[in-house]
Amino acid sequence: MSFADLGLSDELLRAVEESGYTEPTPIQAQAIPPVLMMKDLIGIAQTGTGKTASFVLPMIDILAHGRTRARMPRSLILEPTRELAAQVAENFEKYGKYHKLNMALLIGGVNMSDQVAALEKGVDVLIATPGRLMDLFGRGKIMLNGCSLLVIDEADRMLDMGFIPDIEEICTKLPAQRQTLLFSATMPAPIKKLADKFLTNPKQIEVSRPASKNLAIEQRLVETSSRGKRETLRGLLNADDVNTAIIFSNRKTTVRELAQSLARHGFKAGQIHGDMEQPERLRELERFKAGEINILVASDVAARGLDIKGVSHVFNFDVPWHPDDYVHRIGRTGRGGATGKAFTLVTPDDAEAIEAIEKLTGGAIERIGRAPADTHEEPAAEAPRGRGRKPRGGARDDKREDKREEKKAEAPQAPREPRPPREAQAPREDRRPRRDDDRRGRGRRDEFADDGPDDGWNGPMPSFLDIGFGTRG
Repeated sequence: MSFADLGLSDELLRAVEESGYTEPTPIQAQAIPPVLMMKDLIGIAQTGTGKTASFVLPMIDILAHGRTRARMPRSLILEPTRELAAQVAENFEKYGKYHKLNMALLIGGVNMSDQVAALEKGVDVLIATPGRLMDLFGRGKIMLNGCSLLVIDEADRMLDMGFIPDIEEICTKLPAQRQTLLFSATMPAPIKKLADKFLTNPKQIEVSRPASKNLAIEQRLVETSSRGKRETLRGLLNADDVNTAIIFSNRKTTVRELAQSLARHGFKAGQIHGDMEQPERLRELERFKAGEINILVASDVAARGLDIKGVSHVFNFDVPWHPDDYVHRIGRTGRGGATGKAFTLVTPDDAEAIEAIEKLTGGAIERIGRAPADTHEEPAAEAPRGRGRKPRGGARDDKREDKREEKKAEAPQAPREPRPPREAQAPREDRRPRRDDDRRGRGRRDEFADDGPDDGWNGPMPSFLDIGFGTRG
């Protein structure tokens, strides 16, 4: 089957051909005809299967006829993140270059006045994140009663991010007589309830079992320890045929520190996470796409829908907290018929999360033997105190850290001398007071210093958080 068999216009077929595509993917082949017939649709497919073009292509032809009115968009596409919204906008520009359609992008982190000016001119396609759309609607800058086509993309991600109440409110402000398309990788109960409420007799398309394993991606679990993760990751980056890679971590602070660590070890690494301003995030993505950097350390802000060609590897530095996120993370590779590799670093504490992932994907994931970094792990109680604390503003030099850990692991532990009985100690009044004892505990900071950063805290380190009971790599 070719795109010409789907009923698309000649102008659109020309743009598709110039983009390098000749045959539609399964989700595109099944979704485009009913969308062109103005039917409601539920599309369920794995990430990387071409869901975006499934609604972008028919929308261009549907909106080719008609006129725009100020502040009244003719169609609305809701996306969970700014990056996804920007990517859909790029698709409209690529495929709609032979159609005279006006488009506006409503996302946070950019100047609102420019967005308002675009709405005043009238738009055929409005691509928005729910937060910024509700903000402008509350300010009276936009009216939704002229919108005849609604697309809810990555609906399960909307659920994870808490946007479902906003989507329900947005749907109540749209005309009752409209076409609604809902696309998602999975169909949890709340999304099914949303579809039943706002879609009319929808056609449901499911090209693969929800959250099933992508056979184009070679998946491995790499056993390591918490302290040996960075060394294990560097070994994988150096040993395997890594062309371009995305490394996912659960915490924004870990993303920052890991990117800095890799850069110190000579890797061309960048970072993207939710604390960055939107221009910074877009700039890092452009550097990655252009090849200025070949490793992108990211939080889950980059896990959904980002279509970057040629990503050969995905590394999960942390096992994701939610099993669905695993499917979306590894889906950044093996896209568009290509193959890819996904490695997940696992520690003994990750057993329950891995079990949930394997249950969701429907099969066991092959394990690679334990990494040498495990020899660095020591019981927390035997770790020396008061040394090696990282500066608050950044991470310690990893090379010296690795050598120090190796020496500690190889050096024999001298047995501690038994403590003398309390009565054998000098009376308290005869003991000389320590200089730091009268400084309200400030001298204890080095004694109980934690060997790693508190990844759950993004701001200055309060003094009461300085007390820890172990070390972290």
